[in-house]
Amino acid sequence: MTDRLDLPEITWRRVSPRYIVVDVVGYIVFAVIMVGAGSAVAYFVGISWLWFVVAAIAVVFVVTIALTPRRVRAIGYQLRDDDVLFRRGILYQRFVAVPYGRMQLVDINRGPLDRLLGLAELKFVTAAAATGVTIPGLPEADAEELRDRLVALAESRRAGL
Repeated sequence: MTDRLDLPEITWRRVSPRYIVVDVVGYIVFAVIMVGAGSAVAYFVGISWLWFVVAAIAVVFVVTIALTPRRVRAIGYQLRDDDVLFRRGILYQRFVAVPYGRMQLVDINRGPLDRLLGLAELKFVTAAAATGVTIPGLPEADAEELRDRLVALAESRRAGL
């Protein structure tokens, strides 16, 4: 019996490696806020064991930032005949197949750092909330081209219903 999640015939399209910068900067900003707030609480309350909690939070952020390049490489998508297949995750892998005819919204988002690096995030939603998919870290031109293609495919598949 073959492993169902092993898809050797799929050639995954990857997100831009520049997305690593976006993800790392986001984690660093969040880490500074969390560690700073925890340090302030530990300092003003004067309970010494709170410093261990702050140190543990800092270690979690360091490990998360160290794993970010591998997590970004694990993000991929593939356009197939009837659906778009999306995957992400290292330890907990998620595979989602969204049929073109079920897509209701295809949206592009660009944050400030994304715009600076020429990246965009493509989000498409179906009626079922669990199948909403976000593909981060796409080059802007690729995101716009993919959006237009998905909209066209979704319109043609819904017309056939």
